[in-house]
Amino acid sequence: MSQKKIFLVFVAISTVSLLLHHGGHLSWTMEAFHLGCPAPRSHPAPGLKPKHTNVAFLKTHKTASTTMQNLLFRFAERNNLTVALPVQACSHQFCYPRSFTSHFVHPHTLPPNIITSHMRFNKAELQRLMPNDAIYITILREPSSMFESLFSYYNQYCQSFKRVPNGSLEAFLAEPWRYYRPDEKDSMYARNTLIFDLGGDKDRPATDVAYARAFVAEVEQVFSLVMIAEYFDESLVLLRHLLSWDLDDILYVKLNMRTPSSKRSLTPGLPAKIRAWNSLDARLYDHFNASLWRQLSVLGPACVAREVRLLRQAQERLMKRCFGGRMPLLRSAAQIKNKDLRPWQPSGKVDIVGYDLPINLSHGFLSQAQELCLKLIMPEVQYTRVLLRSQSLRYRRGFQLRPPQQSHPVQQPVHSLLPRHPQVHHIQPLHVVPGPASGTGSTTTSKPTGTQDQKAKLESKSSQTHTS
Repeated sequence: MSQKKIFLVFVAISTVSLLLHHGGHLSWTMEAFHLGCPAPRSHPAPGLKPKHTNVAFLKTHKTASTTMQNLLFRFAERNNLTVALPVQACSHQFCYPRSFTSHFVHPHTLPPNIITSHMRFNKAELQRLMPNDAIYITILREPSSMFESLFSYYNQYCQSFKRVPNGSLEAFLAEPWRYYRPDEKDSMYARNTLIFDLGGDKDRPATDVAYARAFVAEVEQVFSLVMIAEYFDESLVLLRHLLSWDLDDILYVKLNMRTPSSKRSLTPGLPAKIRAWNSLDARLYDHFNASLWRQLSVLGPACVAREVRLLRQAQERLMKRCFGGRMPLLRSAAQIKNKDLRPWQPSGKVDIVGYDLPINLSHGFLSQAQELCLKLIMPEVQYTRVLLRSQSLRYRRGFQLRPPQQSHPVQQPVHSLLPRHPQVHHIQPLHVVPGPASGTGSTTTSKPTGTQDQKAKLESKSSQTHTS
């Protein structure tokens, strides 16, 4: 047999082997080749750009951010990364609405690769905490639908909402200053919540156009990607490309959703009133919604549509695996038997739904597959607790092996009597201070292991106290 024939036989055998081994993944690559798109990888491959593992995600309120947090938690666990989590006095948030400080971070979760729990953004403090090459990401939602959700969800907590007769959204919007108190407890839920979460002045007058423009410019400078909740899957496509992640890394299940009966239909005219009352949020959203579509246009509509389709197909396969060959049904908290899967209920007037796993889940499943299914639908509070336990165990094991001089400095504790939502008296705009560039899109696969540079950042805060 000639050398040419031997070579052709070898190529044929290799091709068959590749088809058998990769199955559907090869069809994704072939479809990508046909469209001229970068192929979404499903598994690491030699020569490909390494995954970026240092991520700071600002978790905003009522924006599908809990779903995004769950995705990041699972990515961290799969890749043996460290997630910065709040100290116990802060519950599952970084003492929100106080401005973030590294003192709010549990010492067993240092130094972190990822941070994703609720906080009020403070860039200078995050720079001290996170690796210099951390990529900053956040998510926004259209202001009218977001405000309806806030009004419903926090109706029994936010005094500005609670004092409205009959819990009427129409009544509040007719005379917002009759009910709204800028400095009282939980007022950040009643006006320009996105601006507040990002560290800005929620009560800056709408006529101060210069402030609004400058704030938008600062957010654009800090955050490499601003996701849009209404286009969550398209945003994930951009995230995957930005971080060089696999398709499997961005699979998700929608979490922390209300029942249809807990939602209000906005009557004509209300969306305009909501946008006027939350004018800073509206300007922010409009700018980054347009920015998202400019970024998507660079990838190309055909490529984006293909990746969204593949993402949804992969999610459907995963869900059917987890739920016995069928798509899961949403259940009320009372119907969910597993307490680790029961979502938190803000009040008796709002029903937050979740999922329950089939009783026979264990049949035919490996423990690793069971855990994936469980974590995929686990609510925020429970997952935060589970993650803190596992990271604390890893920390203690590592601590026993470290020489004394290499252990992390003990952080000053947050006072255990700190109220969950203290009064907000002084609301400062976001200040971007000189320092290492953030959100520039550099990549790395190396997990920080307590470098001297990072330790110096944390040690420099050991004698300071920060309140807002």
